[in-house]
Amino acid sequence: MAISSLGVGSGILTQDVLDQLREADEAQFIRPVDLKLANEKDKIDAFDLLDANMTNLIDSIDALKTPLLYDERTTSVVGTSVAVTAAANSDIQDFTLDVANLATKQIEQSGAFTSNTELIANAAGVMNLNIDGQDFQIAYDETTTLTDLKNSINDIAGDKVDATIVQISSGEFRLFVSSADTGTTQNITITDNADGLGANLKDGRLTTDFDLAAVQTGVDANFTFNGQAITRSSNNITDLIVGLDITLKEVGTSTVSVAQDREGIMTKIDSFVEKYNAAITELNRMTKSSIESSERGIFSNESTIKSMKRELENMFSTVGGGVGFMSDFGFDIDKDGKMSVDKDVLNVKMDEDPANVEAFFSGGTFTKADGTTTEVMGIFNEMSTITSVYTKYNGTLDQYKNYVNDTIDSLEDRKTSATERLDAKYEILAKQYAAYDAMIAKFNNASSMFTEMANTSNDYNN
Repeated sequence: MAISSLGVGSGILTQDVLDQLREADEAQFIRPVDLKLANEKDKIDAFDLLDANMTNLIDSIDALKTPLLYDERTTSVVGTSVAVTAAANSDIQDFTLDVANLATKQIEQSGAFTSNTELIANAAGVMNLNIDGQDFQIAYDETTTLTDLKNSINDIAGDKVDATIVQISSGEFRLFVSSADTGTTQNITITDNADGLGANLKDGRLTTDFDLAAVQTGVDANFTFNGQAITRSSNNITDLIVGLDITLKEVGTSTVSVAQDREGIMTKIDSFVEKYNAAITELNRMTKSSIESSERGIFSNESTIKSMKRELENMFSTVGGGVGFMSDFGFDIDKDGKMSVDKDVLNVKMDEDPANVEAFFSGGTFTKADGTTTEVMGIFNEMSTITSVYTKYNGTLDQYKNYVNDTIDSLEDRKTSATERLDAKYEILAKQYAAYDAMIAKFNNASSMFTEMANTSNDYNN
């Protein structure tokens, strides 16, 4: 900042005087705007917090309004012989599975070779591999090793069989060919169409049928469902009961229960209660009325926010479609507006009539005590409709935030204009004060000269 010489000549019209005058003007024209700006910016900060809470709330409501939630299933198995998963909307039921034997693969092994690089033939030819009625042609020649043959089988017939080489002991290698699938149709046969395999090889390790021997026979799975005998070619069974995926694991008996995924529903209800309470807590704090400014909420005079709070509070007693109230299903509101849910009450309701609970929550056909039915929207659909008025894109909260931002822009424009006016005013005053200061200095100098002349004259006369 430049050093001002204002007032040097007179000692009266100084920069301090101008600064004090400007302070008085700023207190009248700038500071009220600054206070309003600070208040509106505090509203934006508070609004962002409230908006986040409301977004979380509408998300938790929407998670409960979808009927798909109530179609989810969970399974429990007593016993170790099977594993069962259930698709959505599959039948709720209990049943018993008694596994007599598992389905197995057909596994064949070759004769012994001294290494995995030993040659398998002394002439070119084609080997035919048959499984499940399907033929695969495996070509070979006098340069083909055991490893080469294994690779060719996997490349050509890999969808139906698996070939691998196993070292049984030092100097003993065998080729194992197993069916990819299980069941009685998976028999494997290999024939040599050119008689080139193993010709003239010693010790009988290979013959024209490749010396295959069955290690394991492919058989079907046999089990009972509630006492009814069942046979399947696979241990993974998806065609026994619609929506159920059953895996046979071992011989034995297991009891299976398929039930509604109650835990998943309760988890989402807990989330809803938590998000509702978080939103209400913030709304209570932000709309609190008090004569003490330190206790008064930032939105205590904002009708939009207070109206939203009333809407949320009223939902508890207004939703239900005329067939019941949230309190009938274990929900409660305390004196501070906090929600809770008695899961024992809710579980009893879900045990007694899960269809009615689903309808009451997500909409559908509700059966009244007298046996008549009515279509209801579902409390969480109702809540979503009420809440989304505020939370949806360009909804009430978006419009309110835009209003506050417009107010901030207007106040900043007012502050800029007021500051510019004061800058111009005090630039002129500074020039005027400088001119006045110069005039006063001249008057002071002239006065001093006249005083000296008078004093001199008086001295002369004396």
